[in-house]
Amino acid sequence: MARLADYFVVVGYDLDKRGGSEGQGHILQRFPEKDWEDNPFPQGIELFCQPNGWQLVPERERPSFFVSVLTDINSERHYCACFTFWEGLDNPQLQKAEASEVDEDEVPGLVQPTQVYAPKSLVLVSRLDHTEVFRNCLGLIYAVHVDSLSVPLETVIGNLLTCFIPVAGGSQRTITLGAGDRQVIQTPINDSLPVSGSSVAHLFRQLGIVNVLYLFCAALTEHKILFLSSSYQRLTDACRALLAIMFPLKYSFTYVPILPGKLLEVLSTPTPFIIGVNSFFRSETQELVGSMTLDVIIADLDGGTVTIPECVHISLLPDPLLQQTQTALSMVLDPELEMADHAFPPSSTQPSTLKIQDKEIRAVFLWLFGQLFHGYRWCLHIIRIHPEPVIRFHKAAFLGQRALTEDDFLMKVLDGMAFAGFISERGLPYRPTDLFDDLIANQVERIRQEECSPHKVMNHIKELAEQLFKNENPYPAVAMHKVQRPAESPGHNDPKNLAIFPLLDDVTIQLFIDHAAAKLKTAPPVVKAELKGMVPSGPPLEDIVDRHGHVLANSARRLEVVRNCITYIFDNKMLEAKKLMPAVLRALKGRAARVCLTQELNQHVLQNRAVLDDQQFDYIVRMMNCTLQDCSHMDEHGIAAILLPLVTAFCRKLGAGITQFAYSCVQEHMVWTNMQFWEAMFYSDVQNHIRALYLEADGGEQSTASRGQQESGPVAGGQELLGALELASEQSRLWPTLSKEQQSERVQKEESTVFSQAIHYANRMSYLLLPLDTSKNRLLNRSGIGDVESVSNSYVTNRYTNSIAGSMAESYDTESGFEDAESSDVANSVVRFINRFVDKVCNESGVTNEHLKALHAMIPDIVQMHIETLDAVHRESKRLPPIQKPKLLRPILLAGEELVMDGMRVHLISDGREEATGALGGPPLLPAEGAIFLTTYRLIFKGTPNDPLGKRVLKTQTCTHMLAVIHTHTHFLSNPECCCCAVGEQVVTRSFPIASLTKEKRISVSLSMDQFIQEGLQLRSCTFQLLKIAFDEEVASDLAEVFRKHMHKLRYPQHVQGTFAFTVGQSGKTLVEHKTKDKNQSIKTLSKNLVKSAKRTISRQNVTRKKYSPPTWENRSSLQSEMDEDELSVSEELDQGSLTLSSTIRSSDRQTMSNVVERACCRDYQRLGLGTLSNSLTRSKNEPFRISTVNRMYTVCRSYPGLLIVPQSIPDSTIQRISRCYRQNRFPVVCWRSSRTKAVLLRSAGLHAKGVVGFFKSPNAPSAGPSQADSTSLEQEKYMQAIISSMPSYCEPSGRNTLGGFTSTHMSTSDSSDKLRQPKIGALMKQVMGGKEDIPGTFSRGGKWGSIRGSGRLSAYNPEVGNRLSSKESPQPNGGPSEALFLRQQRAYLYIIGDKAQLKGGKQDSFQQWEVVPIEVCDVRQVKNSFKKLIKACVPSSEPIMTFHRCLEESEWMCLLHRVLQVSVLVVELLDTGSSVMVSLEDGWDVTTQVVSLVQLLSDPYYRTFDGFRLLVEKEWLSFGHRFSHRGAQTLASQSSGFTPVFLQFLDCVHQIHLQFPMEFEFSQYYLKFLAYHYVSNRFRTFLLDSDYERIELGVLYEEKGERKNPQVCKSVWDYIDRLNKKTPMFFNYMFSPEDEEVLRPYSFISNLKVWDFYTEETLSEGPSYDWELVQRGRQERLAEEVPDKPDTTTPKSQRRIVWPCYDSRSRVVPDAITKLLQDLQSLEAELGLPPEKWKDTWDKIKANQRAESKLENRPSFNSSLLMSSNLSHQRRSQGVYLPESGVGSSINLAMDRETSTTSTPVAGRPSTSTLYSQFQSTESENRSFEGILYKKGALLKPWKPRWFVLDKTKHQLRYYETRQDKECTGVIELAEVESVIPGTPTMGAPKNIEEKAFFDLKTTKRVYNFCAQDSFNAHLWMDSIQSCLSDA
Repeated sequence: MARLADYFVVVGYDLDKRGGSEGQGHILQRFPEKDWEDNPFPQGIELFCQPNGWQLVPERERPSFFVSVLTDINSERHYCACFTFWEGLDNPQLQKAEASEVDEDEVPGLVQPTQVYAPKSLVLVSRLDHTEVFRNCLGLIYAVHVDSLSVPLETVIGNLLTCFIPVAGGSQRTITLGAGDRQVIQTPINDSLPVSGSSVAHLFRQLGIVNVLYLFCAALTEHKILFLSSSYQRLTDACRALLAIMFPLKYSFTYVPILPGKLLEVLSTPTPFIIGVNSFFRSETQELVGSMTLDVIIADLDGGTVTIPECVHISLLPDPLLQQTQTALSMVLDPELEMADHAFPPSSTQPSTLKIQDKEIRAVFLWLFGQLFHGYRWCLHIIRIHPEPVIRFHKAAFLGQRALTEDDFLMKVLDGMAFAGFISERGLPYRPTDLFDDLIANQVERIRQEECSPHKVMNHIKELAEQLFKNENPYPAVAMHKVQRPAESPGHNDPKNLAIFPLLDDVTIQLFIDHAAAKLKTAPPVVKAELKGMVPSGPPLEDIVDRHGHVLANSARRLEVVRNCITYIFDNKMLEAKKLMPAVLRALKGRAARVCLTQELNQHVLQNRAVLDDQQFDYIVRMMNCTLQDCSHMDEHGIAAILLPLVTAFCRKLGAGITQFAYSCVQEHMVWTNMQFWEAMFYSDVQNHIRALYLEADGGEQSTASRGQQESGPVAGGQELLGALELASEQSRLWPTLSKEQQSERVQKEESTVFSQAIHYANRMSYLLLPLDTSKNRLLNRSGIGDVESVSNSYVTNRYTNSIAGSMAESYDTESGFEDAESSDVANSVVRFINRFVDKVCNESGVTNEHLKALHAMIPDIVQMHIETLDAVHRESKRLPPIQKPKLLRPILLAGEELVMDGMRVHLISDGREEATGALGGPPLLPAEGAIFLTTYRLIFKGTPNDPLGKRVLKTQTCTHMLAVIHTHTHFLSNPECCCCAVGEQVVTRSFPIASLTKEKRISVSLSMDQFIQEGLQLRSCTFQLLKIAFDEEVASDLAEVFRKHMHKLRYPQHVQGTFAFTVGQSGKTLVEHKTKDKNQSIKTLSKNLVKSAKRTISRQNVTRKKYSPPTWENRSSLQSEMDEDELSVSEELDQGSLTLSSTIRSSDRQTMSNVVERACCRDYQRLGLGTLSNSLTRSKNEPFRISTVNRMYTVCRSYPGLLIVPQSIPDSTIQRISRCYRQNRFPVVCWRSSRTKAVLLRSAGLHAKGVVGFFKSPNAPSAGPSQADSTSLEQEKYMQAIISSMPSYCEPSGRNTLGGFTSTHMSTSDSSDKLRQPKIGALMKQVMGGKEDIPGTFSRGGKWGSIRGSGRLSAYNPEVGNRLSSKESPQPNGGPSEALFLRQQRAYLYIIGDKAQLKGGKQDSFQQWEVVPIEVCDVRQVKNSFKKLIKACVPSSEPIMTFHRCLEESEWMCLLHRVLQVSVLVVELLDTGSSVMVSLEDGWDVTTQVVSLVQLLSDPYYRTFDGFRLLVEKEWLSFGHRFSHRGAQTLASQSSGFTPVFLQFLDCVHQIHLQFPMEFEFSQYYLKFLAYHYVSNRFRTFLLDSDYERIELGVLYEEKGERKNPQVCKSVWDYIDRLNKKTPMFFNYMFSPEDEEVLRPYSFISNLKVWDFYTEETLSEGPSYDWELVQRGRQERLAEEVPDKPDTTTPKSQRRIVWPCYDSRSRVVPDAITKLLQDLQSLEAELGLPPEKWKDTWDKIKANQRAESKLENRPSFNSSLLMSSNLSHQRRSQGVYLPESGVGSSINLAMDRETSTTSTPVAGRPSTSTLYSQFQSTESENRSFEGILYKKGALLKPWKPRWFVLDKTKHQLRYYETRQDKECTGVIELAEVESVIPGTPTMGAPKNIEEKAFFDLKTTKRVYNFCAQDSFNAHLWMDSIQSCLSDA
């Protein structure tokens, strides 16, 4: 029985404390005045009566009623029913005050001072929730007062306070308050089920299904929930409804359904809550919530919305439960939905009444919890029965059995406070049961069967709803209520209603209360038997995983393999076990196999002990480690729990009385550091012992039977667990019947059992936490576990350097809030961890304080004793014969390369590349064990694969997995596997140059099973290599640190002189340990001298007139911060006076200049006809250009070469002034000239910002007066005009006729292709500039074009350039210009390719003769970032999340290539049409260099030869100052700038062009890879330093050849390539068959670009193949090892070889046909003892023979080149036309009938073959008197070329064609002009291996032609034939 009302309170407006805008309430009267002992009076009740604040109102409001909920300190809820009405005030002072406060704006008289009303509240405080009864009672009291009934108020209130009703039991009680009223109160049958009325149904109607489900999940996962509504009662109902659907869980956080406005700051609490706030405070609430971390979920009941902040993630129910719940709720709330589409819907499908619907919704959630929690009782551990049951829940086992370990929602629920309360309340084995217990026990199977049928689910839900409804309404036919209500609604002006609520007589009411209390005392106590009983557990958790079929993957065959292997081990059949081991280790990835292993091992344990020999012990430990490796730290499947007793059972004898147990070898797993694991294990064992204790006492079972299962896992067999709970229930039932002595005896026994288990577990934990070698006292890196999942087959080693103890110490200290100074002491760490465990479990298990103190005293002794035992074991284990580790293999070193650190044993771990791991087929080469070597040049790993049974793997692989299978024999072997060698026999090598290291990262790695490595390194190289190494346990951590330091010193030397290219041959030791101070001394001195000499020699003129003066070195630091990264060199420059280099160049100026003249630039200028050097170093005045020596001392521009090509008319003084307008002083200079159109290509940097506007300033702009800027701008214009004037087209009499008259002389061979070309260039230009239109169409030479659009926006500058070029302007009024007129008007003489960002604001002058093409260039930062992503895509460090192609796309590397190629092709087009082009981008040393280099490569065939490409790189990249050292981060100073592969990007572009035109390049793809590797390797000095100036400064530019101390060391990469090229054809392209004057126009679309295999290929057998000597010596050593001492003649030796992907070098093992033939020829020469012939000589001979044969057969020889390569299937896109393979497919096709050959290869658009055929078929044979192939010497500086010559007697001509097939001749020699035909002599560059008599000269009136026939006989034939023609004439 309980009081209906504990307190009655009258609360009124406090007139005395009224201040400000808000009043206060105060308690006028409360009854009883003394607090009840069992229920103190709640404080602050006046705030909850008026949550919006106490305020006076001008009009009387209607009475209101709502229920607030207050929670006291004991978490008891008090229901405060508030009935509020308004009373008029008659206080005169107040009236005055109120009158003065009336707004002046209001109409006077409407609000009289006396008509102000104050609120008054009648409050009932109760612990029972009977809302309607409270409403009726308070309404009755109000009615008695208002209607002045005869009943005294004191009587009514006294009766109310003395009314007692039962709490539960389903009874019906009638009450009356003595005012003629009657009420019937029904109590619920079971008070554990919440009473909801219809509040749940209302909540769903207000918010909807999805929103309420969000709130439900949010409440369960402990989020903050805030309800808003303008109705107080709705707020209370919504909160009550949310709690009702959470049943059987109870909400245990802050719960305030109505929060008063004054307490709004409660919302800022950090703990979860469910709070309701009136909408009146919406703005204040949002301000509060906004100022917090926005983690409050707001539900607006009036608006029907739920707002979830972005930062809040609500874990939803797991599927399919969520879907099933939504469906069920939908069927309850909207039953018509299902029938909505029926043709004949039923007549009425109305939803149930609100009360019934409310229960149906609750039934859905009850059903949901039944599914979520079924089987929870099988995971309960009962650890004490007496005096009170203590229950613990095994979360990991529950989640493991349900296969929901990954489910976020369930994990959070099980960790939450609500579930903890659920277990403590419902876990008891003996208690009353309710509906939920029945559901879990008896209806789980029904729920499971109904899952798929919504209608069956609905039937079940309706049944549950009926039970819920019956619980709340046990008596449906309730007698009628009779409650007095006020006679009428009180009017506003009714004088009788103005009566004030009277003061009540407290004595009278107290008498009522006292009388009732006395009566209660004398009454006999009501004893109602509590229906307690054993709580049924329901069906056991079945293995859900089995239902989903995942476990079935572990087939019976795999389990059989595990069983067999264990049997072999214990039968000592080690060889058989060894064979099965790899399969077992793979099988143990599955759970079923792991369980099988534990079961099998259990059978071999006798009396808790199993002694093994060494090999057995090793194998068992390996399997245990493999089993534990895949267990999570939670151990949800209980594998670690079952293994725990086994690791203390298996052991081996080491010596006299010393035994090593398995636990010392399986410590390296995270599960042992998880406190929850140890707790679950402890509770499981305690439960078993408690059960055994009572079974023994009852004699029910033999003790031995129970002890056999003591060590079982957390979820033991069903019968046992059932027995434990049953037993506990029975004991709880018997407890009251026992005597006190018996009770205390049982408590003591249980406590002793727990205590003894605590000691046992202290020992167990010390076993698994103390390392075998405790002397090292090193802590583990906690994150080191689980990094690598690969299974290694290495044996158990007798070490285990470490234990997990360190991480435990760390976690313990962190959680306890302090750091222990001695955390490195392993023993202390373990003691602390065990103490923490003991404290927790003993406190929970009720162990006495004395026992707990004894335990704490015991633990250090236990640990110390175990350490002593381990020391003895460790000593003995060292005496065991060590398990053989692979021998460390020594790497082969280059000449001059020295070891800095000797090899350290490491493991090479597999990274994200799958090829080497065997995942893509082939053997598992990684992980491998070996050593890491650090040399002065490289980082090298060399070792062998870990998998010793790779042969077995290999045998099972089919050849389809391999890269290639070579047959060098004509027959197959009957047993092809016999030649397969095991992986373990292979050597794995990975290396990269130390200079290419881009990133070094420490990692922690766990190799699988027994090999624990505590630290490792991940080293990434820009040569696309990754070394992921883990140091072996024998490598001390300090040694690893020394390794890192040495590596950093070598990677970033103080100065470039510290790189390998300079230190080669020096002692490695001195290199690493050199003093920084001494190392840099010479440089500092040099710098000082340079500055002094600079100051001495600055001329006065430059001091007074210089426009821009970069700061001196002293001022560098102040400016440095302002400079952009890529403008560093401005601040690095000296003062711009005429600086002399006398302090740095030892020789005289004349000597220096002669050296400069020898440089690449000068040689190329002479070849191009841009400058012939005379004594004065100038050209004659009639030449347009001259070689200027203005920069000979590098004073104008330090990053330019000493000699520069400038217009003839520009004096040096002008150049010095112009240079200041450009960034880095890199003014425009000519770098190439087209031999055909005479257009020139210029390069420069971008203009300085202030120079841009001045440069493009309109001459008509008003000027304040002549200024220096104006004069410079004029000089710039003069400079541009001088360049334009140099062009032949400009010098024509017709003025600006760009292509008119010029076309006839220089472009006659192009036929009419210009008409096609003109619009296309414009389209291309618009694409490059980023215009909106992409004009489709074909171009006669270029095919399709890509797009360089950066942002897609239209260029802000000069958009009409593209329009003009694409002939888009409107036609002229006279009908439009002719083609020639259009060209004259529209084409500019000079195009300037500039940066769009820089050129903004410039205004184009329509009269100027140049145009600017603004483009968006890629910044170096873009290149840098793109390269980082490219490396990660090609060489991922771990298994990539995205596919390779997705990563490649995100890197945007191909987009950058596309941009560079597209700009280059545009420039090529412009040059080819006769316009000059100036590339003026960024600082002129990155993108500019790429573009001008590619343009020259595409335009000039010379640069596609070995000599030409070398010259191109030396000229454009080295001499013109690409910052190799800075971009490559070669020194410490440039470390921060990072690696930016601008040159690599250029090489990749060349590679793309090479792929599209494979016959145009003399060098091969390997040549490009070689350069890509060595430009970052620092092996050669070629690519060091940033300019010629710096190279001269260090004295490395003009090194004398005789200076080399070591002939083996090549300082220049070009010399090295030349030497190699003489020895081997590796760099030569056999398909080289160039066209004369061929201009290449590659496709640049991304779809046409291919990923360079340089980025992805790897050869693990020998490492990178770019250090040729190393590869050769390695191959020789391998061949020497493979040669057997005694040849085995008994078995036939197989000629098959398997080529493994990523291991073998395919080009070596499967060489192309020509290389193979040359190799065979070489080996035959060696066998015959002949002197070896150079391969090039052999090749030239074969070509000569081929020419002779083709001549004899009168067949075309395809330009006299031998095309026998096996790689001829390349697509040859010459000038955009694809040649069908029938024409160039192979050498066989070349010899086909010539008519077929000529007609099957149409080639369009070449200069030499633009006209395919004549309009008629001429009888050419009649005009061909004599024909054949002759070599012809080209014009000045041009090479000898083979041509098809035809002597025509009829036309009296000697014509020559490019090939026999050509119908249009390349050139004509008129015989009328021939003066003589005489024998000649070989000149420079003439064909080799041809006798001298084969040469003859033809002298004409214009020039002398040099010819060379195939031999002297042919030469005489030609001379005679020509002579006879001359004489006939």
